[in-house]
Amino acid sequence: MKPLRDNIMKKKSGKFSVLIVDDATFVRNKLKKVVEKMDFAEVVGEASNGLEAISLYKKLNPDLVTMDLVMPNIDGIQAIEDIMAYDKNANIIVVSAMGQDLSIKEAVEKGAKEYIKKPFKDDEVYTIIERIIKNNNN
Repeated sequence: MKPLRDNIMKKKSGKFSVLIVDDATFVRNKLKKVVEKMDFAEVVGEASNGLEAISLYKKLNPDLVTMDLVMPNIDGIQAIEDIMAYDKNANIIVVSAMGQDLSIKEAVEKGAKEYIKKPFKDDEVYTIIERIIKNNNN
């Protein structure tokens, strides 16, 4: 088990680290562009499936994860469960297609903090990431 993090999650760079997980390259790129607009956050890794997500989470210990639910190898639900077992303080935002309400509910029950339905608007993603970061610094 990883030791608990301090409430202040800033890294040495002064920015909050984000891991983007989605099997669609165009979605990862769109999320990355939103994060790049933030002066307080940076993308530290990208994964295209749940297995990569779990591995990168353990390696990078990001402050925040955006997680698709429907992916090959290990789906987002299982990845969330595994990440939360490793780090109960993980900050995970589900980014998934409309019509997956039951899966989104399950993801939140497993530990996801927020969800965003695809297709999403950039400002919606920005606002939710900013809110999670602020909540973790209070």
